[in-house]
Amino acid sequence: MSIHRAERLSDDYVIFPGVTDLALRRYRAFLRPVGRRPLYPRDARCPCRGCSLDDVRHARDVLDDIMRHLPTRARSELSRHVARLDSVYRTRTLPDPFARCRQWHPERWWRRRLSGGSDSG
Repeated sequence: MSIHRAERLSDDYVIFPGVTDLALRRYRAFLRPVGRRPLYPRDARCPCRGCSLDDVRHARDVLDDIMRHLPTRARSELSRHVARLDSVYRTRTLPDPFARCRQWHPERWWRRRLSGGSDSG
């Protein structure tokens, strides 16, 4: 209930009703391939707020943003769920030593991982 309220009341363009569920599903889907091979986040083809979730880094950005709008209990619950996914993400992606130079929001650790560029290429 708190998530739905935060989504409805947010004036942030990237937060809209249902976005938390979409972002979680995208994050899980990115991490789903079984195996030990590294995964490489890719840029979204379309920059609109729904399609931009195709970039798992943006999906993680949205989860981070929504957590800041939640009351303590709901934030803790969502944070625990996201932390489990983050652990897998850290294990399945590789650090990018040049991320500070080429990444938008390099202060966010999930954006400092090697990416595969654009899906359109």
